[in-house]
Amino acid sequence: MEYYIGYDLGSSSVKAALIDSKTGKSVGVTNYPEKEMTILSVETGWAEQEPEVWWKNIGKVTQKLLAQTGISSDKIKGIGISYQMHGLVVVDKEAKVLRPSIIWCDSRAVQIGNDAFNGVGADKCVSNLLNSPGNFTLSKLKWVKENEPHLYEKIDKLLLPGDYIALKLTGEATTTISGLSEGIMWDFKQNKPADWLFNYMGISTDLIPTIVPTFSDQGKVTKSAAAEIGLPEGIPVLYRAGDQPNNALSLNVLHPGEIAATGGTSGVVYAVTDKTASKESIRINNFAHVNYTKEAPRIGKLLNINGAGIQYSWMKNHIAPTDSYSDMNDLASQVPVGSDGLRIIPFGNGAERMLHNSNNGSSIFNLNFNKHQNQHLFRAALEGIAFAFVYGIDILKNDGVRLSGMRAGNDNLFRSEIFSKTIATLIETEINIIDTTGAIGAARAAGVAAGDFATLEEAFSDNEQVLTYHPLNDRQIYVDAYNLWKNDLENKYNN
Repeated sequence: MEYYIGYDLGSSSVKAALIDSKTGKSVGVTNYPEKEMTILSVETGWAEQEPEVWWKNIGKVTQKLLAQTGISSDKIKGIGISYQMHGLVVVDKEAKVLRPSIIWCDSRAVQIGNDAFNGVGADKCVSNLLNSPGNFTLSKLKWVKENEPHLYEKIDKLLLPGDYIALKLTGEATTTISGLSEGIMWDFKQNKPADWLFNYMGISTDLIPTIVPTFSDQGKVTKSAAAEIGLPEGIPVLYRAGDQPNNALSLNVLHPGEIAATGGTSGVVYAVTDKTASKESIRINNFAHVNYTKEAPRIGKLLNINGAGIQYSWMKNHIAPTDSYSDMNDLASQVPVGSDGLRIIPFGNGAERMLHNSNNGSSIFNLNFNKHQNQHLFRAALEGIAFAFVYGIDILKNDGVRLSGMRAGNDNLFRSEIFSKTIATLIETEINIIDTTGAIGAARAAGVAAGDFATLEEAFSDNEQVLTYHPLNDRQIYVDAYNLWKNDLENKYNN
């Protein structure tokens, strides 16, 4: 038997998975380190990580996975990479990292992005980039240019986190269209890097690595890389994508109208469309999906909810008489829809882009000391987070998404029936819960690139579906509860 290995580089750990090259079935998944990787924050709003630590942990997780499965490394045919999006890695001509990576949650370049949006014009940004330059990769590089000129002049290539791992594996500096679009460096109208934006920021397009297809032979593992991490020399890197498009791929979300959702500390709704236009580019982001082509565009519309599961976690840690989410869910199920009038706005984890970057915290409405108990708080929390997802999906619909189906991984908030059935009922669409991971998805994608699977659908249609949440018949009581919540939200936050 032969296998593909997939890596998912996060900001807390690196996950790895092996899949059977013939069936696509997972034969092992693990992560490293068990303790979260360090995020450096030397100034308020800054967030950096050492790329060399990522690389070291790629080696550690590889060895852990091979030991766990008992599989010999010489049975591995190829590599797929998923990675934390938007980060900036800069290297010199010797491929040496020049500074820590400025990662996705770093906010130092917000004003630079805002100035560029106003300077080059909102119309051009929206029509060509489908986004504001925002606090993304190119804006972060502009910050380096302005604040670390001695270092900037040494830069040979700008890389995303996944590009850096591919560079370490193959010795070649490459990137993808999907990657450039997530860094707000791709012009969708001209179908090339946005040289006019680079020029505006005073940055040479020579810093862009060679562009390779998302699914392709992107270089071979070098002798030195093989010795460092324990993979065979000469096997190819076959696939690379940011974690959100890769998560959508892992859930078999490929076509217009399909939505991938995650409900962790923050929430994400990622919808695929075939329209290269946006009316909501201030509140959502638009990136080239993994199967994007100029001829058949597939755009991933990404809406983020910063304050999602973190609210339920806060309740567990500070209010619940239990340390079990399952027990909290059971208590919440004793309360009727609408939580007997108690309503909670969940946004308490920083600025919310979908609320025009307001940062007003969480709010509790109508708390009655003679009526409401713990279980009311738990239900109102789950309903409030679910309503926030529905509010976000309404924004996506306003931006042209025609909703046909929703899929989510088998973890976190989507394990709650109250949460999931509330969303399914309000959006009138079933939610399929899939047992997969980003690392498994990256490994399967490598198999697609190598030709072991004829199509993406063949590779991902056999995903293990754990359960399906269907819309409930008594929709009106959910609509009434949602409208009351939405009225609270808009009165407090949008005025």
